[in-house]
Amino acid sequence: MVEKQTNQLSTRKQCELLSINRSGLYYVPTGISQANVSIMHLIDVQYTKTPFYGVERMTAHLHRGGIVIGHNRVRRLMRLMGLVAVYPKPRTSVKHPEHKIYPYLLRDVQIE
Repeated sequence: MVEKQTNQLSTRKQCELLSINRSGLYYVPTGISQANVSIMHLIDVQYTKTPFYGVERMTAHLHRGGIVIGHNRVRRLMRLMGLVAVYPKPRTSVKHPEHKIYPYLLRDVQIE
């Protein structure tokens, strides 16, 4: 939206009107490094085998494979890939409001 070669408005004024920072105008994003791509491939292969591995287990698996990596980097890469550990989420035993509740038939019965 910012036209750099215009005579009417300066770049500063255009950025001010658009409410963006000028520093963001000149930023050139870098791609994913080859090292991260290879680690992401290893994470993907292991996640396919064991989808219940979270960040800590995945870090331990990579350490066993000889890759020295921190859990924060593994967390960032797994988040970038959209991988989440499969585990039982909380509140799994909450009843559904539409389910019928059956009465307990032996409440006042004497068992002899």
